[in-house]
Amino acid sequence: MYRVAKEIMISATHRVREHQGGCERIHGHNWKIIVTVGAEQLNEMGMVIDFKDLKKAMHKIIMPMDHNDINTYPPFDIINPTSENLCKYIFDEMSNELNDKRMKVIKVKVFETDTSFASYSI
Repeated sequence: MYRVAKEIMISATHRVREHQGGCERIHGHNWKIIVTVGAEQLNEMGMVIDFKDLKKAMHKIIMPMDHNDINTYPPFDIINPTSENLCKYIFDEMSNELNDKRMKVIKVKVFETDTSFASYSI
C-alpha cells in the first residue's frame, strides 16, 4: 500500500475531567497532528492524494480547535479531550471528509509534547 502523511500544528488548551492530578486543570499544548492516508492504487497523476488537498481537509477538521479551549469544541464538550480521543475523532472526521473509495485514512497521531503521543489506526 502507498502511504502519504501530512503534519500540522495547533496551539490549544484543554483539561481532562476527573483526572487525579494537574491535567484536570486547564493547560495548553502545542499539538502536532499527523494524518496518514493510503491507497493500493495511485490516481491518474501517480499520487495517493495531492498534499494540498490533504492539507485542506486537515485544516477544515482540525483548525477550528486552534487557539481555543478544546473542551468547548464538540464532541469534547461531552467526552474528555485526551490525545487518544482526539486521534479517533480526527480519524473519523478525516475519513468522512475525504470519502474516496480508492484511498483511506490509515493513521492519526497526536503529539501533546515532543515525546508524548497517541495514535489511532486501522
